[in-house]
Amino acid sequence: MAMQRILIGITCILLLVGLGWALTGHRNSAPEGPLVLAAASMQGALDDAASDWTAQGNAAPVLSYAASSAIARQAVAGARADLLITADQEWMDRAVEAGAVVRDSRADLVANRIVLIAPRDSMIRLDLSPDTPLATVLGEGRLSMADPDAVPAGRYGRAALSELGLWQAVEPKIARAENVRAALALVERGAAPLGIVYATDAAQSNAVRVVATFDASLHPPIRYPIAQLVAGNRDGAGFRDFLLGPEGQAILARHGFARP
Repeated sequence: MAMQRILIGITCILLLVGLGWALTGHRNSAPEGPLVLAAASMQGALDDAASDWTAQGNAAPVLSYAASSAIARQAVAGARADLLITADQEWMDRAVEAGAVVRDSRADLVANRIVLIAPRDSMIRLDLSPDTPLATVLGEGRLSMADPDAVPAGRYGRAALSELGLWQAVEPKIARAENVRAALALVERGAAPLGIVYATDAAQSNAVRVVATFDASLHPPIRYPIAQLVAGNRDGAGFRDFLLGPEGQAILARHGFARP
């Protein structure tokens, strides 16, 4: 009887081990979609594109959003991501120079514009010109924008204001946000009377309105490059090609992005 109990116990242990191995093997064999590091301003558009891509039977991409400065640094540091999408060329250039990008995989994905926004119920009316009294209109309030020392949207905004001759007067009144979505949120909450964000961000918010659009000649062209990363361990080429192709471009266009 004792021997029989021992044999039964061993059999149960072996069955449990086998079951655990089978479950683990099944889980590990499940397809994993590409991990995408993307600029925060791409969030709504990429979410929709990923949904369509997944609905076609592909593994769902994992999307991680932050300021271009943050995601580019992650890529340079060797993050195990498959795709990088930044909101300007400079941060992608840094990833390329660091050897983090797959050669010949870089391409311009979309283009954008920057706009001046105010809360939906604001009565502010402005035309953007060298004579615009922007600092006076702000009064004791702040101009919300992504950090102009690091984040592309902020750099574009600073370039435009500098070209208009308004930056020096406005700089002390800047509320520096971590990324463009954070800058948008400050205006949405009424914490800032004015802000500079991408046109696509303003279009997705019901809490703000566009006061003025910056002329494209006032700042460098706003282009979002996309590239595969050397450190990736999943195939990001398929999703990259989808985003660059007609289906992906149509989805991005619905969110206000233009072809580069």
